[in-house]
Amino acid sequence: MSNGVLPKIVFWEDEKAELINPELFSSIADAWAKKIKEKGKESKDKNKISQIRKFYDEVLLFQSRIKDEAQFKKMLPLIKMLNAKAAYALGRKHITEEFRQFITNCVSNVKNRKDFEVFLKFFEAFMGFYRYYDETIK
Repeated sequence: MSNGVLPKIVFWEDEKAELINPELFSSIADAWAKKIKEKGKESKDKNKISQIRKFYDEVLLFQSRIKDEAQFKKMLPLIKMLNAKAAYALGRKHITEEFRQFITNCVSNVKNRKDFEVFLKFFEAFMGFYRYYDETIK
């Protein structure tokens, strides 16, 4: 994260070979979590852990319902609706633009079930780092 610019969220190093970006669950998740927590703190307590957790819980709910590619295709419009929910939360001043961008960038990477599984794991890594920064950035 040089010059305060967040790293691009790219799920795959080689999608055909199913090689996940090796930095995705570590430095990229860490950088996004830290920036989103800092921006939330600067913006008078936006991006509270409970608000972020609502989005994560919804992604977990999708996972529990997706058993195969056909079910994924049925759920994809609802997954894409996370963008609208993030816009709504931003409009209500519950989150910052940075968290909305996180959701938008992640959802734009989801085109099939494998992408969704990577999104889920990335969000899990993000949540781990976010919880750490929630405790350390006061």
